[in-house]
Amino acid sequence: MADVMHRILALLAVLQTGKRFTGEELAARMDVPPRTLRRDISRLRGHGYPVETQPGPGGYYRLAAGRAMPPLLLDDDEAVATLLGLAALGATGSAREGSIDEAALRAYGKVDQFLPKRLRPRVAALRASLETMPTPAPSTSAETMTELAEAIAHERVVTFDYLGASGKATTRQVEPHRHLHLHQRWYLLGWDVDKGDWRVFRLDRVAGLRARSRRFSPRPLPAGTGLDYLREGLNKHRRRVVLTIEAPMAKVADAFTRQDVELTAAADGGTRAVLALDTWQWLLPGLAFLDADFTVEEPEEFRTALGQFAARLGRG
Repeated sequence: MADVMHRILALLAVLQTGKRFTGEELAARMDVPPRTLRRDISRLRGHGYPVETQPGPGGYYRLAAGRAMPPLLLDDDEAVATLLGLAALGATGSAREGSIDEAALRAYGKVDQFLPKRLRPRVAALRASLETMPTPAPSTSAETMTELAEAIAHERVVTFDYLGASGKATTRQVEPHRHLHLHQRWYLLGWDVDKGDWRVFRLDRVAGLRARSRRFSPRPLPAGTGLDYLREGLNKHRRRVVLTIEAPMAKVADAFTRQDVELTAAADGGTRAVLALDTWQWLLPGLAFLDADFTVEEPEEFRTALGQFAARLGRG
């Protein structure tokens, strides 16, 4: 399928020049047999692209002009993923005007008209079958993210007002490097010019964004990835906890779905889980629902605390 889609996109690029091409010219240009060319032309028409054909001597293929916006060239799975992605994003946030989640809701209701005709009934049926539970999360301005993306791309310093977790408002001058998404929050990773160090900013707390004319040179990231740096900061005051659990990875993932956990397959068919926790009590709900044997590899005090709790349960 990937080769076919690549070939169709290449054919579309040729036809969008607006010129007329004979079948022989197009087949030679695409390096395909005439029969394959005819099938690809049919696929383009199936996606809603108006390819005109003049048969006989002097015949040609041409993409008709006058379309304001051709339909998206998506296969069935891509169309489904697009709709589900918009539904999920639209359900996360408060739908504040101008926010990403509010824009996703608007796009969710419009995407049909930009899909190939053959896909529209399937997408409409999928939409009618969906219900999404709103997930409380801060809304992030779509304009802010777009302006920051342009500043990142053009390596321009930005200035903005920032409301810290304590409620204190400050004005920051930042070299923006990455947008990050973790735990239903959007962040900006940037070099704080005044602090002379890396900082992570919650985008829902950014206001009054202004791009400066001043340019900067990209710096090496302070960790392997921006997300690695963000997670290190969030987990700075937490303990590293390592467990081996005698349960499939999918079940362990479900049990610890609200924890920042890394899962790998253990040698005996179980699962190795690495978490960052404030206290050992956060392990209890997940382990209780798993109903599986486990071993606490580290830290020792968590292992001791769980043993003492197990003794209290036994006495109860």
